[in-house]
Amino acid sequence: MQAEAAKRALTEGPIRRSLIFFALPIFLSNLFQQLYNSADSIIVGAFLGKEALAAVSSSGNLIFLLVGFFNGTAVGAGVVIAKYFGAKQYDDMRKAIHTDLAFGIAAGIILTVLGVAMTPVILRWMGTPENVLPNSIEYFRVYFYGASAVVLYNISVGILQAVGDSRHPLYYLIFSALLNVVLDLLFIGVFKMGVGSAAAATAISQAVSAILCIAQLLRTKEVYKVSVRQIRFHKGMLGRILRFGLPSGVQNSVIAIANVVVQSNINAFGDNAMAACGSYSRIEGFAFLPITCFSMALTTFIGQNLGAKKFDRAKAGAKFGIFCSVIMAEMIGVLIWILAPYCIDLFIEGDGAEEVIALGTRQCRTEALFYCLLAFSHCIAGICRGAGKANIPMFIMLACWCLVRIVYISVAVHFIPSIGVIFWAYPITWGLSSVIFLFYYLRSDWVHAFERKAAKEQNEPESECAASE
Repeated sequence: MQAEAAKRALTEGPIRRSLIFFALPIFLSNLFQQLYNSADSIIVGAFLGKEALAAVSSSGNLIFLLVGFFNGTAVGAGVVIAKYFGAKQYDDMRKAIHTDLAFGIAAGIILTVLGVAMTPVILRWMGTPENVLPNSIEYFRVYFYGASAVVLYNISVGILQAVGDSRHPLYYLIFSALLNVVLDLLFIGVFKMGVGSAAAATAISQAVSAILCIAQLLRTKEVYKVSVRQIRFHKGMLGRILRFGLPSGVQNSVIAIANVVVQSNINAFGDNAMAACGSYSRIEGFAFLPITCFSMALTTFIGQNLGAKKFDRAKAGAKFGIFCSVIMAEMIGVLIWILAPYCIDLFIEGDGAEEVIALGTRQCRTEALFYCLLAFSHCIAGICRGAGKANIPMFIMLACWCLVRIVYISVAVHFIPSIGVIFWAYPITWGLSSVIFLFYYLRSDWVHAFERKAAKEQNEPESECAASE
């Protein structure tokens, strides 16, 4: 079992090959995730109209608000698991895995209750137009009935990726993506069901993915095998997970609040603006593919190699990951800039289509050429999390992507009541965070962060004993 684990580790072999072969399945997983998110919008827009499209397409910010905290916290588990896996501390790794799953079960229940209860309140607070509101409430409520599956899927994927397995999540996601499209066409196209059926299709597909991932963890013969009896909060382990994961969870939630504020400003421009920006968000998701896959790959790579005390390997991998992510994100950005009108046109037909396409194209061409900045920020954030310094990206992103973004939009829209000033909020704040991250990356000793933290934890008990004597 340990020999098999060694083969899966990212601490051996050529750095470029290790990173690319680990990142590629994540990339393809995210690609299929984005395809079936886009399929939701395309099918809803074609069969149910502009108001339904606005309801579904604008869902991302609210979903991220409620789901992001728990998924962000689960990132901490991935860092802990990767560190123990790299250091070959398999008993501690298994405790972390089972604690993570227990956390996921509890989080899923809480999220379901919060999502179903709070959706109408938040949607009204966001200023959702009255003609869109019924569809939005229906979509979100059905979606959050399946929230437990969403959380458990993300946690299970995080566990598998932390131990170097990015292939099985890919296989399961491809299956669920195809299932989602089939269910969308069946529910909406054949049975003529409402917008809630699109959420039901997504929830069912996510549940299937979660079941497949958990089944893989239960039946594997490797060192990270899960036992149902061991799924509980192991002493001291939840604290370690939260120490690394809570900053990411807080970061996700607060940034999501900022994006909800942005969405509420977009909503004030009417359903055409909502449909346009929602359609653009689906397209933007494709630019996030290399950004997300390399950020996640770097977190695992850095965590494993610093756990194994391979500092030079960690630094070399960080440089390569940043380079690949930035280049690929910018290439996709240029492509989106060129094809913007044709991409937006896929999502909308009928009355108001021309205005929706024009607004969506305008947003594409404002933001697309700056994806390189977004990629750089996410990569450094992934490196920091892998090094156990999750507080750093939390503070930087909260300051830039939350505080500065909200202040900028509040002031700019007041003096220039144009949706274009909202579009510029993203490139401006991406650029600001990139400058700060670059300074930190060049000036800090992030490769020894785990060692310093371990030394501090060892000294604290010693100090307490001395004081008691």
